[in-house]
This record gives sequence, C-alpha cells and structure tokens, in this order.
Amino acid sequence: MARETDRQAASPPPEGERLQKVLARAGIGSRRACDDLVASGRVTVNGVGAVAGQRVDPRHDLVAVDGVPVPVAPGLVYYLLNKPAGVVTTASDPGRRRTVLDLVPATPRVFSVGRLDYDTEGLLVLTNDGELAHRLAHPSHGVAKEYLVEVEGTPGPGALRRLREGVELDDGWTASAVVRQVAPGALRIVVHEGRNRQVRRMLEAVGHPARRLVRTRIGPVSDTALAPGRWRPLSGEEVGALYAASAEGAGGGRRQARAAAPVGAAPRRTGGGR
Repeated sequence: MARETDRQAASPPPEGERLQKVLARAGIGSRRACDDLVASGRVTVNGVGAVAGQRVDPRHDLVAVDGVPVPVAPGLVYYLLNKPAGVVTTASDPGRRRTVLDLVPATPRVFSVGRLDYDTEGLLVLTNDGELAHRLAHPSHGVAKEYLVEVEGTPGPGALRRLREGVELDDGWTASAVVRQVAPGALRIVVHEGRNRQVRRMLEAVGHPARRLVRTRIGPVSDTALAPGRWRPLSGEEVGALYAASAEGAGGGRRQARAAAPVGAAPRRTGGGR
C-alpha cells in the first residue's frame, strides 16, 4: 500500500486543461453542452477527433468544432470599432493624426484587420488573434464586407451592371459584387475581396465617385447602435460566427472572380491588392 501511494505521489499531474472547460470558456456552450459536442465527434484537436476527458494546451493546440477553429489561446481580445472619418488605420502616423489604436484600450496590444482609408467610416475589427485577422482579410476566404455609399450622380443600369459583374482596375478585374440602389444617389455594395480602396476605385471607374463611404457589416457582424468613435468587445458568439464565415467562404473569392467575366470579354489580367 505504501509503495502504491508513493508511486501515485511521484506521478506528474495531468498536463493541460480539460477540453470541455476550454470550449466553455471560449463561449461554445456550457461544459455539459461541450461534453455532448465531444461525444458526438464534432470536436477535433490538431486535426484528430477529441475524446471525453481529453486535456489540451490552449496556447499551442488547435481546437475546432465542425472544422471551424475555436480561439482558445489565453489573452485574446476582439474589438468592434465604428471608425469615424478623419482617423487613420495605422499603428502610428507621422503627421500625428488620430489612429484607430487611439480609440481602443492600449493594452493588450491589438492591430486592425484590414484597412479603412482616412475618409471612410464604419466597422473595423481590431484583435491580437492573428489567425482570425488572416481569415477576415485574405480574399481566399471570401468574407463579405458591406458598404453604404453616397455617390455623385445617379448610376444607371449600365453602371450598376458593371459593378455587379466586375470592373477592370489597374490591379486587375474585381470579382462580382452585390449592388443595390437604395436611393437615387445611394448604393449598398457587398464585396468579398478587400483590395486597397476597392469600392472607391470601382465607383470612380464607372463614373460615380463616392462622396461618403460607410462600412456597415463584416461577415455576419453589424451594429447600427454603435456610435462613431466608439468600440465594444465582440461576443464569443460573434467571434465564432466570423470564424465560421471565413470557413464557409474559403475559395469563394476565386469562384467569384471566374464568374465575374462578362460573356465575350477579353481575358482578364490577374491583379494583386489586399
């Protein structure tokens, strides 16, 4: 008996945290609900099906539910900011203009996901989660960004068709977009790429430059109550929805680019952009 007790005392404690605790902390559900997810085979750890009672290292292990990564690393934060005009989307500015980082908590350090130019307003995600930032910004994941635009003049059917089917810019043709006229001089535009100043350049190309441009939605996330210059933390459900949107849209940008060419159009140049 003494030897058995000595062996137990000498055994190292189990490493890591229980998987259901980690999932619950990430906002997936209660521990009991997370147990059910594991039991149903919907959870993987580093690509391998999870088992009941499994322990994980949140700092290094990749946990996913239904193939969608779950952000479980400690210290991750997610902010939704309503950027006002006259603020730059950089960490610092030589001209000492206000930056988006001046509008959110200084610690922990975060960075903006994508960019909105100086005069553009609207929703911007800031986070220290590099994986989510990549998924939201990279066109291969096809996460939708919606804008409300006040334009010069009233776009006719031809201009609207060009915006929907694709516009040739100096860095290549744009993918197809969802465009709806909400007033004679106002459009609602949804794009899936994220090139630099893309919406403004598209509108300039069809002869109706933007007078005011506001991003109103990123993937499934919107917030009409968030005042300009204000921020709030994203909920666990919203973060999960953004990850899910990036998984559903993976490869969508390439499909849209191929579908965007009008019948009989000349071959398009490939272009870069962000």
